[in-house]
Amino acid sequence: MTLEEPLGRGALYVLVLEGSSARTLPLPATGEVELGRDEGCFIALTDDSVSRRHAKISLGDETHVEDLGSKNGTRVEGRPLAAGERAPVRPGALVEVGDVTLVIQRGAAMRPSAGPTRPPPRDEPESAAMRPVLRAARCVANDDITVLLLGETGVGKEVLAERIHRLSPRSAAPFVRVHCAAISESLFESELFGHEKGAFTGATSTHAGLLEGAQGGTVFIDEVGELPPSVQVKLLRVLEDRRVRRVGGRDERALDVRFVAATNRDLETEVAEGRFRQDLYFRLSGFTIRIPALRDRQDEILPLARVFLRDLCDEKSMRVPELDPELCDALRRYAWPGNVRELKNVVRRLLIVAEDGRLRASDLPLDEMARRAKLMSAPIEGGARLDSPDERTRIIAALEQSGGNQTEAAKLLGVSRRTLIDRLDRYGIARPRK
Repeated sequence: MTLEEPLGRGALYVLVLEGSSARTLPLPATGEVELGRDEGCFIALTDDSVSRRHAKISLGDETHVEDLGSKNGTRVEGRPLAAGERAPVRPGALVEVGDVTLVIQRGAAMRPSAGPTRPPPRDEPESAAMRPVLRAARCVANDDITVLLLGETGVGKEVLAERIHRLSPRSAAPFVRVHCAAISESLFESELFGHEKGAFTGATSTHAGLLEGAQGGTVFIDEVGELPPSVQVKLLRVLEDRRVRRVGGRDERALDVRFVAATNRDLETEVAEGRFRQDLYFRLSGFTIRIPALRDRQDEILPLARVFLRDLCDEKSMRVPELDPELCDALRRYAWPGNVRELKNVVRRLLIVAEDGRLRASDLPLDEMARRAKLMSAPIEGGARLDSPDERTRIIAALEQSGGNQTEAAKLLGVSRRTLIDRLDRYGIARPRK
């Protein structure tokens, strides 16, 4: 099975949380769409905090959001954009336009259905190590028990969560991603649970939360180990009661959702050291699935590489090139510390530089791969203790490797974005400009 989002596969849609309402709209595969209060906007909004032509979403190989000189601003994952600034947006990221929140998602079915849908069969690699994982996913899909997915960064936890959703009776309803490391602590409760008008400074209108936006569907809580303690308490109550209360509100709303959580952290250690609530851990781990690292699924490496290559070539209307035997040997020998995500990125790079319809071992970024292997071999810890004398060097290397993207650099280092920012301040490393 391909435990990584297939390149160029899956339609995009946007979840719009405006006032007390939540709705979803499909997005085109390519082109640009505007959003604002103007009736001619593709995403027409009514909130007074939104400008007539507030922002623009560009769609294609990558998704970008651009502020169009709005009065109340546009924020991507909490970061304000300057007028005319264009920022990349990954699926699941929060985009705030005035007081309205948008979440761009990929691949979930949104149309009502008479019954559960099933994904079309596909020729995908499957290793002996993955068979119990896939069987567990199939078995748990038809039950509403909370699922906890464990595994290293890049093994495909999010894609397995979406697979569970698509195999479930909830497949026609939203699949909403909550990336815990991408939301600032000060905004967490508001984004997750929603808020009432006047609940805090700046709350100029009522706002439905991400959990309400997933009614009838599945909520995927990624990097759940990053949840602030105050939010852990409230999420525990939601899991127990299936009811949600907005910040500043008195009324509780019934919540009909299925929860799937994921983490690359050892939650039992987090519990023992007092960083994660034991009762929440037991609630989340109703059914635990551990996804093995790619180095333990070696018979998948070449089939996965061919799947990614085929998807890329389909996307670009190209003939699928051949893989040289030397390249196949090199791919099998490499430890893939970044797992499936790293393999996909290497295949993309090889295709870009390919000549004469062949992918060659000589085009592998060997220096970069060696540096990544060293970087990933000793992730830094999230506590106050500094882990190793070369920590500053590894942080700089991670930032270089991720092109200055702090969220991706934090994933490479195995820490939260907040921990990375703390290290940047400690070492006097300038924060990259996006």
